[in-house]
Formats: sequence, C-alpha cells, structure tokens
Amino acid sequence: SRRTTLYVPYMRWLSQSWRVASLKQQLSGFYKISEVNLVSRMKRVQPQWKAPSTERCDLRLYNGLTRQKEIFVPNSGRRVLWYSCGPTVYDASHMGHARSYITFDILRRVLQNYFNYDMLYVMNITDIDDKIIQRARRNFLMSNYMQSQHSMETVLQDVEASMQRLAEKLAATTDSDKRDMMIKMTMKVNEAKARVKESSSDSQDALQVLLYEAKDPLSAWLDSKHGASVTDHSIFTALTQHWEREFHRDMTALNVLPADALTRVSEYVPEIISYVEKIIENGYGYESNGSVYFDVVKFDSSPDHVYAKLVPEAVGDLDALAEGEGELSLSADKLREKRSEKDFALWKVSKPGEPEWDSPWGKGRPGWHIECSVMSCDILGSVIDIHTGGVDLKFPHHDNEIAQAEAHYHSNQWVNYFLHAGHLTIEGCKMSKSLKNFITIKEALQRYSARQLRLAFLLHSWNSTLDYSINTMKEAEQTEKFFNEFFLNAKEILRSQAEENEAFVKWSDHEKSMNTKFYDKQTAVHEALCDSVDTPAAISHMKDLVRETNVYVGGCQHRNKQPNQSLIRNVAVYLTDMLRMFGAIEGEETIGFPIVGGGKGTAHVEDIAFPFVSAFAQFRDQVRAIGRQERVTRVLEACDHVRDKILPQLGVRLEDLEGRAAAVKFVDKDQLLREKQREQEIAEEKQMAKEEAKKRQQEKQAAKDAQRQIPPSEMFRRETAKYSQFDEQGVPTHDVNGEKLSDSQRKKMKKQQQAQEKLYSDYLKSSSQ
Repeated sequence: SRRTTLYVPYMRWLSQSWRVASLKQQLSGFYKISEVNLVSRMKRVQPQWKAPSTERCDLRLYNGLTRQKEIFVPNSGRRVLWYSCGPTVYDASHMGHARSYITFDILRRVLQNYFNYDMLYVMNITDIDDKIIQRARRNFLMSNYMQSQHSMETVLQDVEASMQRLAEKLAATTDSDKRDMMIKMTMKVNEAKARVKESSSDSQDALQVLLYEAKDPLSAWLDSKHGASVTDHSIFTALTQHWEREFHRDMTALNVLPADALTRVSEYVPEIISYVEKIIENGYGYESNGSVYFDVVKFDSSPDHVYAKLVPEAVGDLDALAEGEGELSLSADKLREKRSEKDFALWKVSKPGEPEWDSPWGKGRPGWHIECSVMSCDILGSVIDIHTGGVDLKFPHHDNEIAQAEAHYHSNQWVNYFLHAGHLTIEGCKMSKSLKNFITIKEALQRYSARQLRLAFLLHSWNSTLDYSINTMKEAEQTEKFFNEFFLNAKEILRSQAEENEAFVKWSDHEKSMNTKFYDKQTAVHEALCDSVDTPAAISHMKDLVRETNVYVGGCQHRNKQPNQSLIRNVAVYLTDMLRMFGAIEGEETIGFPIVGGGKGTAHVEDIAFPFVSAFAQFRDQVRAIGRQERVTRVLEACDHVRDKILPQLGVRLEDLEGRAAAVKFVDKDQLLREKQREQEIAEEKQMAKEEAKKRQQEKQAAKDAQRQIPPSEMFRRETAKYSQFDEQGVPTHDVNGEKLSDSQRKKMKKQQQAQEKLYSDYLKSSSQ
C-alpha cells in the first residue's frame, strides 16, 4: 500500500515533467519557425529597377551661324518660333521659289508632325521694293506706248535709242552671265528690226514681234524718260496684289502649308518707323538728306556686336552690298550720303514716281532689309528659334537683318538657328529671273505633278544645290512609281485575304524576321531625320523596307502561303504616314497615294467600286480563258482592248497573272494616262534611235563601198587641199605649200595605198561576178 501511495504521485510528477519538456520543445520549435518566417518576410521587398540602356537620338540641324550641325533646343520648351523670308511679288513664281518654299515646308512638317514641336510659322510678303517700283512703272508705260499706235519710223527710232542705252550697260557689265543675256537680247532685237525694215510699211506682225523682243530695253528706256511722271501709285498695289494671289495659288498647287501669320511690308510702315527710331536712339543709325542709314562701322566696332555673322568674309563685297540696296538707290549722290560705303539704307527718301509715306525724316519708304527685322520681331518677339531663306540671301540681307535686330534690342543673338535652302540650277546652269533663265512653277506643273516635284526635293539634301533636270525628275518619277506599285500590291494582298482571317495566323520565323527588319528600318529613318532632316537617307531606308517586304511576299508565294496581313498593313500604313508627313500625300487614305487628287470623298472610292470592278474582272478572266482555249483571236483582242484602252480611262489597271485571277489596281487616271504616254514616247524614241543607227550604218557602209571603188593611184590625187605633187604611183611627194614630204610620211602613205589595192581588187572581183 505504501508503494502504491508513493507510486501514484511519482507518476503524476513524471507526467507533468514530460509535458513541460514537450512544451519547451514545442516553444523552441515555434521560435525557430518564427525567426525563419521573419527573415523570409524581411527579404520579400521589390528589387531595385534598372532602366533600359539606349542611345539617345537628338535632332540636329545644320546651322548657318556655326556652319555645322547643332543639337536643336527651342528657346521655350517645345514651342518653336519660326520666321521665313517670303517672295518679292512683282512677277510669276519660279522653280527657285519652289526650291525654298517646298524645302521649308518639308522641314516644317518634319519638326511639327514628326518631332511634335508646337510651331508658330511667320512669313512675309515684300510689296515695297525697287524691283516692284521699276516693274510697275515699266509695265504701265509700255502699255501706254503700245496703245498709242506709233508709226513704224517712231518705233524703230525709240528701239534704237533703247538699244544704245543697253549697249552702254553691256559695256559696263563684268558679270559673264548678264553679258551673255544682253548679247542674246541684242541679237534677237536686231533680227526683229531687220524683218521690220524688209517688210511692207503696213505690216503690223513684224512690228509686234519687234515690240515683244525689245520690251525689256524699251520699257527701261521709257522709265528713264517718264518714270518720274507716274503719279498714280495704285499701279504698284495692283501689281503686287496680282502676283501675291498667283504666288498663293502656286503654293496651294504644290501642297505647301500656308503660314500661321502672313505679314506685308505695306501694312507695317508705322512699326518700321518706330523700329528705325529706336536704332537711331541706340546710336547705330543716322539721318542723311531724308534717308536713314545703318552705321556698320560703329556697330562692328562695338564690343557687344559683330557684323556679318553668317558670311564674315563677304564684308568687303561692295557689289553684293549695292545689289542689296536696289537699283534705284545706286546714284552717286546716294553713295555720298553715307558715312561708309558699307552702310545700308533703313529708310529711303522717295523720289518722284515712287510710293511714299510720312516719317520724321520726310516722305519716304522702307529699305529692304529692315522689313524682316521689324515684322518678325512684331509677332515672334526679341528672340527667334529658326529663321529660313534661300542661300543667296545670306549676305547682305540676313546679315543686315541680324545687325538691325541686335542694334534695336541691344542683344547679341537674335536668331538661334539659320537654315538656308540650297541653290537651284537648270540643267547645270544658273537660274536667275534677271538673266531670263527660269521656269515658272505653273510651267513645271504642266509637265510634272506636285508630288513628283516634292519627291525630287526629298531625294536631295535641303541645303545642297539641286539641279532641276530631266535626270532629276526621272529619278523622282521612278521613286513615285516604286512606292505606288508597292501600295497597289499591298492593297491587292489585303483585299484578296479579306475574308480569310489571315492576320492572326501564328507567326513563323519568316514573319519574325520581317518584323525585325521593319523595326530596324523605322529606326534608320528616325536616325536620318535626326541628322539635320536627311530626307535622301530617309527615303532610301523607306525604299529598302519596300524591297524587304517584297522579298517576304515573294517567299510566301514560293512556299504557297499567304503573306501575313497585319505585317503588310503595318508596313504600308507606316510608309503612307511618312510620305503624308513629308507632304507627298494630300488625301486621307490609310494606304497609298490618293485617287483623283485626294480631295474629300475620294478616300473610299476603291472600297465602293472594287466589288463591281472585281466582278467584271472575274467575268473577263473567264471569257479570256475560253478565248485562249478555243484560240479565238477576236475575243482575246477585245479582252486586251478593255484592259489597255477602256479601264485606264476609268483609273483602273488590270494585270493578267498566269495561273491566278487578274489583279485589280486603282490608280490616278491622269497619272496612268501620263505613264502610257511616257511609255509611248520612250518606244518612239527607241524606234527613232534604232532608225538613226541604221541610217548611220548605211551611210558608213556606203562610204566604205565608195572608198573601195577608188583606184589606188587616185586615192591621194583627190586631196588637192593637202598635196601638190605626186610620183608615178600617185603617192604625194610635196605638200600644198610645195614643201617636200619626209621619207617616213611617204612610207606611211605607201602602206595606205597597199591597203587600198586590196580593197579595190576585191571590188573589181565582185563587180565582174
């Protein structure tokens, strides 16, 4: 019983000890687990993110102020203030104008629509200028002269007097191009005078030809005699308003975007006067005999200013400075008014026969250079991001603009980037309105489309010389056709697969490779545009993308597999968007060039017409197949006729494909007809060249046959202009002057005679047969 009494408590104690140990063990495990969980939870935070590494492509522009490419940084965020020198409106716009304004339109579109800058684009119209005054007066005086019905004797006398004045000008001219122009003009007038003198006294046709050929020298002579008497100043306004309207029509035809703000000199005379007063107040202008001049020497000697920042080496070019002053401001008394021959007019006193405005210095008119400084600053302020103009305006016009603005604001950098469009030549020759060597925009548009002209500019660097020639335009036409064929093929692929849901088929390695090439070319185009808007390189990369896509499509056809719709569409849309951004596409089409000019309502012509044209094409395929099978020539001719003659008139190109349905392609009707006409012209040129070659060959053979018929002893005796004496065999012994020929000369002639003996012998044998 005692053992039992001791055993029971012992067992209880033992049980409690085990429980305690077990609890300790459990608690120990819990703490270990908690420690592990705590450490684990401490590690579960977001890791540090690493930004992708890539090379940044900054837009760089070739800056005339540094003559190198500079990173483009607008003065205020993404806002770009841009001023462009506009035309002097006194005559028709020509291809030189197109060179500038299409170029600036491309640059503007790229910066605004590709790089997404906010743009304020200002352009001026020069409607007060020496050239305008002269042209308006001369037109007016010449019109009155022709209406006066002068006698033939009077006309001949007046033309003679005008040609004498031209001869004096020719003698004083050192410019070779101007001399050549004057000489050609003199020859044409002399020929016309001779025809008048030879014709009957009542012949008006010859007289009208003479007045036409002598218009320039005769009107200049009339202006020198009667220009000061022209008091109706509305003739100046009428001239400028007419040619400004024509300029805007030409720009619209070329798809050049209108300026955000257009300024005219005639509307800014009060602002010009205030601006000039400020320059005088700052010490850089002075009044002299009613005119105001800019003091170049004082400005350039200031430690805060530098004159001629764009072309410092041209400071001493007095001819360029004189041309910038204008022909009406080059008299000796005008030159004596200046403190230095480098000074230029800010305000000109008006002479009789010139428009005039009241000013603190008397009645006068603005100088040429001051207008751009005043009008640009009035809208854009004291600092401009971009200033554009033709390269011929660098000095003195743009350099004088800079000097005026910096003198006015007491600043040292008015413009941050100067962009100058390159020269334009015509078939390698200098183009100049004063040299009568120019092609108007309207004349160019009669031969080429606005898109072709723009493509020609895109294919050349914007700041290099562009030669407007047959070869240049042929390259533009080929480029247009190259892209157009791709767009037509892409549309045909997308239409043919419209119901097959091919866009979402699993990509193979071919699709992956094509997509990589697509991205690579997009990158290359972007880098080209960053490199001072290198459009030739950009167009080249776009062409490469077309070639890569054509290779992909050809591979699919070879594997009997449909090309991926999504890829084809993406490439075609990208190329369309880029060409639209460049201004080469006007319409709203998703893919390709517009039909019939691309106006509103034409974007979906293809979608509406395609089902009907497709049904007709399928019917024609069946008829053509029967005609080929049954060998019915008249049926095949009818099928060819509707393809080659009827459908092109409707803007439809039908392409017969072996083993497949004919491809239906919608094209611009006028473009298609031009292509057909050009193909016909090329075929005719080839035929003419072939006939000419055949004719030359026949003439060559005839000459050879005639040579064979000459006896060897007579071959030299006929050359009496070379030789005077001969030996018994007919070999010359003395030349025409009686000098004896050397042995080596006679030896050479004997060899020629031996060769002739063989030819003559062969001729005799063939004749006897």
